[in-house]
Amino acid sequence: MQFETTIERPVEVSGVGLHSGVPVKLRMTPAPAGTGVVFRRPDLDYFTIPASYKHVARVSYATSLMRQGVLISTTEHLLSTLYSFGIDNVSLELDNLEVPIVDGSGKPFVDMLRTAGIRHLRRKRRYLRIRRPVTVEEGKKRISIIPHDSFRLTCDIDFPAPIGKHSLEMEVTPENYARELSPARTFGFEKELDQLREMGLIRGASLANAVCFSSAGEVMNPEGLRFPNECCRHKALDLIGDLALIGRPLLGHVIAERAGHAMHTALVAKIMSDPSLYEIVTFDDLASRVAESLVLA
Repeated sequence: MQFETTIERPVEVSGVGLHSGVPVKLRMTPAPAGTGVVFRRPDLDYFTIPASYKHVARVSYATSLMRQGVLISTTEHLLSTLYSFGIDNVSLELDNLEVPIVDGSGKPFVDMLRTAGIRHLRRKRRYLRIRRPVTVEEGKKRISIIPHDSFRLTCDIDFPAPIGKHSLEMEVTPENYARELSPARTFGFEKELDQLREMGLIRGASLANAVCFSSAGEVMNPEGLRFPNECCRHKALDLIGDLALIGRPLLGHVIAERAGHAMHTALVAKIMSDPSLYEIVTFDDLASRVAESLVLA
């Protein structure tokens, strides 16, 4: 994609927060080139929080951003969809502290973007291209990124039965994301529900917005799973949402093994802490390099 984008027209959706349980309305509106993805709180005089790794505040069970004491929680599903669809500039108005969970997947946000449309702006898109491998690991958990000329990811999970081990690899494009990842819902376990509620979490959770596995290992949702490896697909969806905090479209291959929000955001912070690990390039730069390689070949 050569030029930056925004949405064509405003769209909105209402729902509840997964963890807070509070009612909330999300309204997406177009934004000028160079704005980036910015959360705004109309209930707090339109206080702004850029969707940036610089504002990561919490990474336990969801990714939350905070600036000057103002919080936006559970950003990953929305940001995952915007990032995968290549939306560079958009204003995200939330009249409460948590993004609505809707059905627990990215699909409602895909539907919103299709309704909103995409507008190309008169500013060249600048990609963050990985130059050298970067790794974060902790025990059996590991996440890496290696140089690649597109945005690609590999995601491996390993949970106790009934989920088990799953793996997927894909190039992230709007089409692939909409078809393969966006329908995958967040998930949890019946045996953990009481503990999570005692922690002040999942107050808005239900079988309408999350997959729940019973203590006997069965899927409690009447409709069952949307994919046999729905949990792995959802982890990949979450990963993209956390990578979106880089703030630029990414060129690299991300490989995540048993990783979660903490490791995702740690990788982003490590990349951004060392400018020698990446370069900023335009579509024209990439095209000229391809042309040069063809001539040399």
